[in-house]
Amino acid sequence: MAEFKIEKLHADFGARLRDIDLSAVLSNSQLNEIHDAIDTYSFLCFPDQTISDDIQLALTRGLGVAEAEHVTLGKSGKTSYFGSVGNISVNGIQQGNQHQDTRFQSGNHLWHSDSSFRYQPSYVSIMFPYEVPGEKGATEFVSQRASYQRIKAAEQSAYEEMTVIHDYVFSRTQSAPVNFCHAASLPPVKHPLIRINPANRMKNLYIGSHARSIVSLDGIESRRVIDQLLVDTTRPQDILSHNWQVGEVVIWDNRCVLHRGTGYDADRWRRHMRQTRVVGEHKGVL
Repeated sequence: MAEFKIEKLHADFGARLRDIDLSAVLSNSQLNEIHDAIDTYSFLCFPDQTISDDIQLALTRGLGVAEAEHVTLGKSGKTSYFGSVGNISVNGIQQGNQHQDTRFQSGNHLWHSDSSFRYQPSYVSIMFPYEVPGEKGATEFVSQRASYQRIKAAEQSAYEEMTVIHDYVFSRTQSAPVNFCHAASLPPVKHPLIRINPANRMKNLYIGSHARSIVSLDGIESRRVIDQLLVDTTRPQDILSHNWQVGEVVIWDNRCVLHRGTGYDADRWRRHMRQTRVVGEHKGVL
């Protein structure tokens, strides 16, 4: 990866990459280097960037097909490629802890992989913070690749035969109601419990809060297996806690990384971050 100066962030995954300006028109060589870094490190932080929505969308499209943001699409049928993370309205007004949008976003405090509930789940998410809380508000990440490697060989073989149902309504109604039209736009989908990176052939678990049940098991046994795998995947020593800084671009690989928000005082602090995603490949079961 000759384009970058690389600093590793965690023993399992994660890197801070310098010496690249993401606001510039990136060459195919630079984009390939970013793809390689995603395959290698799963979580990338590019500090000291100056971008806009237009530049972020261009970067997103440089890495693949931009993913339509599912909340706007589900509620209104309109296509937008941006999600806003935080408590700032489209008019720039701060929304407090009890605002319905703030409460809805508390579902992000569950460990999840973005868009695992879609037929074509996300490849990567790209986040750029404009305003961040003065206290708290970190996002935690863990590697499902590293957690797979810790599993005994016999269990790995068993899990490779399993298919998991991912269900947005199942996960998000744990924190707030889901709009009926939005819910109808996202029927449950099936994905294998074990995924394989097509570039380096490394395997990883594919679970999280959207993982509702395992097709071949009854409900109680499904939850026992999924819940235990989640506990084993998110041990404290395996967590990379990222404290957001204004002006950094963060890209993470939803194919093999789980993340969750940790909360902040929305009555006191403003938070405004813009997120785009790149569509991934469907590896599931019809």
